[in-house]
Amino acid sequence: MRETPTYNILGVQINALSTSDFFAILAETIRSTRQCVIANHNLHSVYLWHHDEKMRAYYEQAQYVYVDGMALIWLGKLSGHPLRLEDRPTCAEYMRPVLAEAAQQGWRVFYLGSKPGVADRAADIFRREFAGLQLSTAHGYFDVRPSSVENRRKIELINSFQPNILFVGMGSPRQERWVFDNIEHLKANVIIAVGGCMDLFAEEIPNAPRWMGPLLLEWLFRLLSEPRRLWKRYLLEPWFLLAWMLRERIKRSSHRFRSG
Repeated sequence: MRETPTYNILGVQINALSTSDFFAILAETIRSTRQCVIANHNLHSVYLWHHDEKMRAYYEQAQYVYVDGMALIWLGKLSGHPLRLEDRPTCAEYMRPVLAEAAQQGWRVFYLGSKPGVADRAADIFRREFAGLQLSTAHGYFDVRPSSVENRRKIELINSFQPNILFVGMGSPRQERWVFDNIEHLKANVIIAVGGCMDLFAEEIPNAPRWMGPLLLEWLFRLLSEPRRLWKRYLLEPWFLLAWMLRERIKRSSHRFRSG
């Protein structure tokens, strides 16, 4: 594994990965033919980590966990960690460069996720953009139970393509649970959960302007774009994390008081 700085934020372990680190990990893993799970954390996944045993098992399984949200960058800074804005590779930014590199290096890429037809539209765009790109897709609307016929067929489809990189975009926690349940049967070098990434490139959902990230306003853009689906994530879940932070701070203060 590549040595990267690791920090604890809101009780979870996170690696500080720049985009160059991310690309180096991809190249090194594919060259070595090992298998590597690259996970990511944002406030929503941290909330799920505190409430879902299988999510915790998934992150324990991952070799790297990068930051996927400006809120965690700023919370890390407030905790004294030397995180930079650059320590946040996002799918919307790295997908095109990764696929361009895949076309040059001959890497095979599979994307599992999105509604039927959506990922195909994005894949067509990328194949026209990057000559020689080996990119295959399958939609994410199927019975994900490990024993189901549909699930076995998806795994057979993926393995028959022999991908160097497998992107799984089925939303949290569905995509993480699926990776955890099926990791032993997947023949892919690098496995990355990317949420609705292909939906952005297919223009199925709008993407927040980049300037909103440093201002911590991406959540507002997404909430206004999909209020029925995201209201709980952005309006309720952060209060649990705030309460958790306050409890941890009180515990530390109490411990220092008793020690003193």
